[in-house]
Amino acid sequence: MNPDTSSTRPSNAAAQAVDFPAHIQQFLAFDFGTKRTGAASGNRIFGGASPLPTIKAEGADARFAAIEKLIKEWQPQALVIGVPYHPDGAPHENTARALKFGRQLRGRFNLPVYEVDERYSTTEALAGGAKDADAASACIILEQFLRSIA
Repeated sequence: MNPDTSSTRPSNAAAQAVDFPAHIQQFLAFDFGTKRTGAASGNRIFGGASPLPTIKAEGADARFAAIEKLIKEWQPQALVIGVPYHPDGAPHENTARALKFGRQLRGRFNLPVYEVDERYSTTEALAGGAKDADAASACIILEQFLRSIA
């Protein structure tokens, strides 16, 4: 899978297996928002994700400074972003924002960026009793991605 041209966006709730480079093991995932961006770390060995503190930064400079700190601390080999869609799969204004965020991550940090359809991730996080829905959503996004490459 080429992160520049492909995504792991499944057409349904079940993640679809994809061909993925075996050497990439450590990931950071983000649930992008203009005011808050959820973050999670995870790896292929355990197949799970752990929430990280939500980035509460308005504006690209503050957001990317916080992300840079996470990248230095966690040393991911790739990044995963959630991309929102309407229930019918149609894009909306936040879809474009998330895709732009992914391009900016790729350009700033020179890491592969993979996209995951994040429909209902926040709803799932809240239904699960999450205290920090943004971080929990990032975990859901990353876990969905990890299942798709297993």
